[in-house]
Amino acid sequence: MNAVQEIVHDAIYEPRTHQRLVHSRLKRFNSLVCHRRFGKTVLAVNQLIGSGLKCTLERPRYAYIAPYRKQAKDVAWDFLKHYSSPYRDTDPNIAELWCELRTGARITLHGSDNPDALRGLYLDGVVFDEFGDMDPVTWTQVVRPALADRKGWAIFIGTPKGRNAFYDLHVAANGNDEWYSAVFKASETGIVDEAELRSSRKDMTEEEYAQEFECSFQAPNIGSYYGKEMQIAENEGRITRVPWEPRLPVTTAWDLGMDDATAIWFCQQAGREIRVIDYYEASGEGLSHYVAHLRNQRYVYAEHLLPHDAEVKELGTGVSRVETLQGLGLNPTVVPAQRVEDGINAVRLMLPRCYFDTEKCARGVKSLQHYQREWAPKLGTWRSSPKHDWASHGADAFRYLAIGMRPPESSKPLKYPQMGIV
Repeated sequence: MNAVQEIVHDAIYEPRTHQRLVHSRLKRFNSLVCHRRFGKTVLAVNQLIGSGLKCTLERPRYAYIAPYRKQAKDVAWDFLKHYSSPYRDTDPNIAELWCELRTGARITLHGSDNPDALRGLYLDGVVFDEFGDMDPVTWTQVVRPALADRKGWAIFIGTPKGRNAFYDLHVAANGNDEWYSAVFKASETGIVDEAELRSSRKDMTEEEYAQEFECSFQAPNIGSYYGKEMQIAENEGRITRVPWEPRLPVTTAWDLGMDDATAIWFCQQAGREIRVIDYYEASGEGLSHYVAHLRNQRYVYAEHLLPHDAEVKELGTGVSRVETLQGLGLNPTVVPAQRVEDGINAVRLMLPRCYFDTEKCARGVKSLQHYQREWAPKLGTWRSSPKHDWASHGADAFRYLAIGMRPPESSKPLKYPQMGIV
């Protein structure tokens, strides 16, 4: 299959003009930037159903992926049950969130917070709803390979939230013949009437309105901690090529994961400049893996900054992670405990001095751009605490850097430069 197959319209699904336009123009890969109330979830669910009805391959499999599985259930489950009802003979599986059509096609709801549930599957088609809120590796490392055998299709659909992974994907899609790319602004579609738009504009900030209804990627992600600072860095050309300077020592800052990722920043100081030259992240690895990675670099290290809880002794071994790293040849510095709010403020004060390598720090930069407050839907407001997701690891490690980094003149003298380890 080289493109999304056009769906069958019927009495249950009566697509709006712009939804019908999308269905008729879809290619194998698609980026759709839509304003709020466009009807993107209804469009997505019906595209999955329509494709399942027309697919001639054996046992077709389709997926709808939201940032969280609970979100997928809350947003899309009722739509999937309703619109698939004329085409299935069995009840939906509520435990596993799938519906099977009488053609044998199965459509399952997933959350990107559990990418392992998608590993090993084959897919004939997938919809990513609000891709900007997801870890991009869910697409590149998990879902894209699942489409390869049967040449499955993909739709990325959402509303802008700053220059995140969805922005990068949309920019790359423009001008690419394999992709259908479109932007649907509320001022152009006519779906939301003028009176409601005027009312919304009064109740929202200009940034919020531009993002939610006019599909602006220029406004920083609402709720993000460092969105404005990172946008300024990009506008000022401080996310660029930042070469390693062999004459300057390298400081690393770590966020140590137990059951999730460990993140490490690498930076150098030149006067007031902080040159962020590298970033590394991995999961499921022991501390020896990260020490080996450091040794494999050409860098000479000044110090290694660790969070305060690295001194806590593990119950099973009676050994702290600091002690483990010391046994592996590192001499880490433990950053004193501070309130998260104070650390975030320290990052904001430091970011105007930072230059980031656009290639080596790409994932770390995305984590800083994406790092945001937790949204409380029942209260309709942002919580004071950060949201824990894929971006937390890089953002937390950078917070330890901002708290623990000392001016160059007070840095420790280099030791064992032949090993590149302190």
